[in-house]
Amino acid sequence: MRRFRDSLTTRGAAFLASGIVLVLAGLALGQHDLSRIGTALCALPILAGFLGRRHDLTLVVEREAHPSRLTIDEPAVVQMTITNPSATRSPVLFAEEHLDYSLGDRPRFVISALPAGVATHVEYAVRAHARGAHRLGPLGVRVQDPFGLTMRNASLSTHDELLVLPRIIGLSDGRALGRGLGAEGSVPHRVALHGEDDQSIREYRDGDDLRRIHWPATARTGELMVRQEDRPAKRRAVVLLDTRSRAHGGKGPTGSLEWAVTMAASAVTHLLDQGFAVHLLTPDAGQESGVREDSEADRALETLARAVPTDETGIGGLLHAASTATAQGGLIVALVGAVDDDAARALSSLRQPGGPGLAFVVDAGAFTGPGRNHGPEDLDPRATTAALSGAGWSVLAVEPGLGVADAWATVAGSRSLVGAR
Repeated sequence: MRRFRDSLTTRGAAFLASGIVLVLAGLALGQHDLSRIGTALCALPILAGFLGRRHDLTLVVEREAHPSRLTIDEPAVVQMTITNPSATRSPVLFAEEHLDYSLGDRPRFVISALPAGVATHVEYAVRAHARGAHRLGPLGVRVQDPFGLTMRNASLSTHDELLVLPRIIGLSDGRALGRGLGAEGSVPHRVALHGEDDQSIREYRDGDDLRRIHWPATARTGELMVRQEDRPAKRRAVVLLDTRSRAHGGKGPTGSLEWAVTMAASAVTHLLDQGFAVHLLTPDAGQESGVREDSEADRALETLARAVPTDETGIGGLLHAASTATAQGGLIVALVGAVDDDAARALSSLRQPGGPGLAFVVDAGAFTGPGRNHGPEDLDPRATTAALSGAGWSVLAVEPGLGVADAWATVAGSRSLVGAR
């Protein structure tokens, strides 16, 4: 009964109420014709509700976004294929696609009656104003009887995901980037034969492409020799992102976490373009070690797109994983909040002697605002900045209004700003 009452439209409720009043008035006044009219008015909504329930609203919805991965404020088109898998014809449906608020208004459209096994195609445009994995769906549908007395609602539970990558800011080259001592990859053994000073040669192995045979070396040694395609050594870079909720302040696009994610994405992209072998380290409770490591651009950007504040009170796991990643030296970029003395010492020790260390220390209180209540457990970002600076790091305190490109230029050594340490 409650389900039927909820399905009544305003018109249906008025018909039912009027019918009940007429039935009661006809019985009280002895006017049987009036009672018959009231009975007819009551029967119409009930009949309409029964007719509306005879349709099967089980539809199959498939979505495909173009492009499937986009950046902030980039438009995308979502193409939907709606199929009627039942053996009966579906009714005309009013549909509304449920979207995350950051993707814009919910699109509404009409789905025409679909014969059994027939599909229709619908598309709508979205524009993401925030990074993250945004949900597309479920699709809500409703069917109304011809008299407009009842409305049946259903939700097609299938949903898809639209990944919005963080914004990438162009960064400048800096003097600090050229001081990295760590290398990753093999250094090929060079063999000089008949003037080919840069040719790497090795013995032939089963399965090698015959087109790679080096005939001068084969004639010299008497054995088949092929050109070696060793991976050249690359300078190594490790990027650490601290996502502890206590390390950041503010919310939304103006929060410090968004600033740090933008800086991490920009730094990873810039360093890869400069020929570095980049390793991004972020906390991830789903990993056995509690830390996720990404060394490919696509995976790193996807990880940053999904980054959310974590509840960890310390960054010991992240620093432990970083100690292994930085053991071979190289460039270290740390995006952290305030840490205690022990964590500051562990973080400082990640920079190998002679290697560059770039640190961006977030002042969470500055991003939260003057109304923030400071507790005794709050850590001072100035102490973290001083500890890293004393250990030879190039450090900058991050406050609201600081541009990502300017911060990088300052810490990397290509520019000087007030507040740089």
